[in-house]
Amino acid sequence: MEVTLLGTGAPAGLPRPDCPCAACAMALGPDARAATALLVDGALLLDLTPGAAFAAARAGHSLAGVRQVLLSHPHDGPPVEVPAGLPQPGRVPDGRELALLTGHRVRAVAMDAGGTGYAVTGPDGQRLLYLPPGGAPAGLEAGTAESYHMVLADVVGRPDALARLRAVGSAGPTTDVVAVHLDHDVPPGAELRRRLAAAGARAVPDGTTLVVGAYEEVPDVPRRTLVLGGARSGKSVEAERRLESFPDVLYVATGGTRGGDTEWAARVAAHRERRPGSWRTAETTDLEPVLREDGPPVLIDCLSLWLTDVMDEVGAWDDAEWAGGGEKALRERVRALAEAVRRTRRTVVAVSNEVGSGIVPATASGRRYRDELGRLNAAFGAECEQVLLVVAGQAMVLRG
Repeated sequence: MEVTLLGTGAPAGLPRPDCPCAACAMALGPDARAATALLVDGALLLDLTPGAAFAAARAGHSLAGVRQVLLSHPHDGPPVEVPAGLPQPGRVPDGRELALLTGHRVRAVAMDAGGTGYAVTGPDGQRLLYLPPGGAPAGLEAGTAESYHMVLADVVGRPDALARLRAVGSAGPTTDVVAVHLDHDVPPGAELRRRLAAAGARAVPDGTTLVVGAYEEVPDVPRRTLVLGGARSGKSVEAERRLESFPDVLYVATGGTRGGDTEWAARVAAHRERRPGSWRTAETTDLEPVLREDGPPVLIDCLSLWLTDVMDEVGAWDDAEWAGGGEKALRERVRALAEAVRRTRRTVVAVSNEVGSGIVPATASGRRYRDELGRLNAAFGAECEQVLLVVAGQAMVLRG
């Protein structure tokens, strides 16, 4: 089964008409995208968009053989003109299946938002799932959901849709996940590719023809990632973003509750509100057992607070205790943590502060903490496939 992507952008396209934003200004050449529409084996058209016939011609195809046109979402603005010879667009009711004379079967998948998803099975038995913009499948249950060779979805706008599919086995390690309905929320080019790779997805230019079920080089999701950044740099958001398309994430909070500290409570609440409801939270600084266990991906936020707790335990703030064994004890704890990261089989994303580039702390204890955090970050980062530095909300790849 072949799928030609006549467009891969949001309903308004990319760049959006009359939008002055930076992402739209950068959406030139191959990064410019028409509204998403799919041509399946030349016989089935999913979503009729302006200029579909010209888009098909540019991709070396014709719409003359299209036997069915299905809409996945309402189109804003004036009605789209139906090219001569095309059947009138329609929509399959949720849960119903449509059989085409070409041997394709199309089942309508209910969404949690407006629109309809379509599960298409080709004559060769290959299966693809196409989801509308802003939608995620509703009512999926493990053990009863179909598995798909290809998923085309709004990965950037609704990463939780991919998480739901992975949770029930509909999307697996070999599923080709292609991002469509791409909008101006993410700058096109390298930043878009990096974010999609973190979700195990990819984007292709308009006009690309894909073969469902054929082996594609699916982006490798880094198994161990360290995200560094200064205060309010966006490092925690970046770390959370890297796992939001995966189900059952364990969020390890190393800061505790700090009873009575209202500012800290507000920070914790803000973090919780951002996280998907399916994530579990553990408040602990005992990281080695977490890393030794098998289980779902884990997000550690953050190593800076872990270090503070360990330095409290070893008496690092007292010069006599530091010289009398505290320094040696801290080095051993850091070495053990790095060893645990090296041996872990879990997907790990850890957050830490980068504090060594600013003003030299005025106190000896402050300078000691700065130095030890630098050593910890270096030791942890050495065991990671990817290391990022977040500055002003922009992630720069240092490794991987």
